[in-house]
Amino acid sequence: MSDFDKYIRQGEPLQAEKARIWATAIGLQDVDGLKPSGYLKETAQRHIEGDISIEDVRSLVDSYYESKTAREKVEERTEEADKVSAAIAAVLSEKTFTFSPDYLINIHRRLFSGVYKFAGQIRDYNISKKEWVLDGASVLYGDAYMIRQTLDYDFAQERAFSYEGVSSADAVKHIAGFISGIWQIHAFGEGNTRTTAVFAIKYLRNFGFDIDNTLFEEHSWFFRNALVRANYNNLAKGITATDKYLVCFLRNLIFTENNPLSNREMHISVQSISEESPKSQFDTLDCTLEELAILKAIGENPRITQEALKKTIGKSVATVKRLTVGLQKKGILVRRNGKRNGYWEVTPEEQMPLMQEMFKTQSTQRRIRQKIGREKPE
Repeated sequence: MSDFDKYIRQGEPLQAEKARIWATAIGLQDVDGLKPSGYLKETAQRHIEGDISIEDVRSLVDSYYESKTAREKVEERTEEADKVSAAIAAVLSEKTFTFSPDYLINIHRRLFSGVYKFAGQIRDYNISKKEWVLDGASVLYGDAYMIRQTLDYDFAQERAFSYEGVSSADAVKHIAGFISGIWQIHAFGEGNTRTTAVFAIKYLRNFGFDIDNTLFEEHSWFFRNALVRANYNNLAKGITATDKYLVCFLRNLIFTENNPLSNREMHISVQSISEESPKSQFDTLDCTLEELAILKAIGENPRITQEALKKTIGKSVATVKRLTVGLQKKGILVRRNGKRNGYWEVTPEEQMPLMQEMFKTQSTQRRIRQKIGREKPE
């Protein structure tokens, strides 16, 4: 159970949002075996309750460690966990995002400033890391002298890809490929997984999802191992890179599915039963990611207005109208009781063909009425 569970379950909306951010920030330290101090958690609770700002938290944490005259090795690691947790909370609290390699680099700089001397600097040496999930083997990381060019290429490819009309299942696989790709580059000497996770959360929000990113709190090590397996090949041993574990993680994150996330199953010594990606109701609905974001928001509040939908998913009213009309055409969404007292209703799958025909009929009737209204009597 999270240290902030009471705020997530019973707190005011703003408290719950802050608590989820802190749970994520602290949970992500587990990817490097770090545990934040009790002082950091107490200070975070003061921020959640509105007593201090996020800037105050960071200042208090800095002062706390400046006052310590002697530190053991374990305390230095705790200091890193505390400072990086506070920095992650600050970045995730912001409603801003820029899709560029420079933004990824800036996240690293902000997360590790005052922790690593190379914060925000691309590494200029090659690396390898022994991985438990690979029985001590290492992923082949990006060449140090090609990092910036490779980042630019990957971002350009992702920017050029259009998610319009792409099913949610295919979109998630594509996102998984992009995220695992920028992680494999390993642009920095340390802190790559935490930087990638923060960037991924911000990027997914850009699609209009109000995602519960506390999944990173409970399964941050799984997230890292999934990135490793997505980038490791050893044909001599019959092992090929697979994104299925990362896809399962992302589907739980985006679709709130409950796919099992087992680190043991990922270990290369375990023979996987199937390489197939999981299936769910969202695959059969044939929805895009943007349409799915609309459905999730409506599921939480069937009486939500288009103006509220605009704020919830971060899109314009025109986009919201286009998406809701598209969902009605597919028979997935129905508007009941008109404008004033109306509400949205997601159609059971077996009734969707009927709803499609009804929408076509209603659209035809509207066009006829509009045409009659424009015609002048003789």
